[in-house]
Amino acid sequence: MPTSLDDFNNGLLSYLNDSPTPFHAVSAMVIQLESHGFKALNELDTWGELPVGRYYVTRNSSSIIAFILPETPLPDTGFNMVGAHTDSPCLKVKPQPETVTHNLLQLGVEVYGGALLNPWFDRDLSLAGRVSYLDTKQQLNHAIVDFNKAIATIPSLAIHLDRDANSKRNINSQKHLPPIIMQIADDESVDFRELLQQQILKEQPQLNISKVVDYEISLYDTQPAAVTGFNDDFISSARLDNLLSCYIGLTALINGNTAQASLLVCTDHEEVGSVSTSGAQGSFLESVLSRLCPDIEQYHRMLQRSMMISADNAHAIHPNYSDKHDAEHGPKLNHGPVIKTNANQRYATNSESSAYFRQLCEQVKVPVQDFVVRTDMGCGSTIGPITAGSLGVKTIDIGVPTFAMHSIRELAGSRDAYMLNKVLTQFFTHYSNK
Repeated sequence: MPTSLDDFNNGLLSYLNDSPTPFHAVSAMVIQLESHGFKALNELDTWGELPVGRYYVTRNSSSIIAFILPETPLPDTGFNMVGAHTDSPCLKVKPQPETVTHNLLQLGVEVYGGALLNPWFDRDLSLAGRVSYLDTKQQLNHAIVDFNKAIATIPSLAIHLDRDANSKRNINSQKHLPPIIMQIADDESVDFRELLQQQILKEQPQLNISKVVDYEISLYDTQPAAVTGFNDDFISSARLDNLLSCYIGLTALINGNTAQASLLVCTDHEEVGSVSTSGAQGSFLESVLSRLCPDIEQYHRMLQRSMMISADNAHAIHPNYSDKHDAEHGPKLNHGPVIKTNANQRYATNSESSAYFRQLCEQVKVPVQDFVVRTDMGCGSTIGPITAGSLGVKTIDIGVPTFAMHSIRELAGSRDAYMLNKVLTQFFTHYSNK
């Protein structure tokens, strides 16, 4: 795994480019985990008492838990856990999406999560996701698909036809967001499911597909992730929230110490509230932990020795909108990870968990920053309070400072992710909160 800043960022950029959807993000993580000795588990199987080692398990192909089991009994060590999420705000294709207007084929879409919509216009977009299909034996199977090229665009209306566009632009998500994917003749019709079938067979010709039954397909920006800035100060990419945290946690876990029980959980659907079978409000994490420590007394002892670091991006102080921040709590890019605090428990941080994290940062000589939302503004939330409330484990909310959160293109510092990786590696390797 990467040891230098450049190696780390190159790996991060590759991961971001390989992960246009949560399904692809989990698949890319599985490849990394298996190459470093992690063994797959299946929730349908009987696990029994697992031997010392490295393991992972997925749910819905969009959420993953990877963990290291030590020789020391779990009730005596607890788990050092890092949590993140695999989903990002986007546009998802509807089940019956085809519409034709003036010989232009468009796709009906839904807005997933709290997306900034303006940046989606005039981009080179592609499609990716999961497809469920019947094979030639009429068996139901599933595959992930990525068109891997620009095939869709949402054109803006020219300024000549909307003189108030720069001051009063109003986006109607039903009317204005359907992307154009092709031009067709008057007597031509196109079935989106047939397009999906053609693409899957192009990518995976060994599959015997007779019919595409259903799908979960999203639009994404084809512009690749990049290190930017005159002095390479920034990372610019789609889905930094929160694949950046997933990659940081993944590399830290892989470099972890088998003497400490460590766990990474990356769940889906955080951007829409986490209420799903594969979301943080589902049973995934609790189910895995209880199977690893089935005795109820020992299970609760284990939880009280455990700690969760919820890693999700933080709002960096924006030079053009500084008044949107509390002046004393405006994190800067490339000044280290951010502790997120909220008196109303929108973040799970308390003085005990923040003190632990500050100590970790000091041990690896990484600076730490603080974020508190302006008192007169609302505060977002994360999987941190969900995990703290459901499991009763000590939890802290932290993240890498970023600009343009929930845009199709976000911006982070090129050194912050590497610094947080050092902290989380320390957490997985040396940190004890007994």
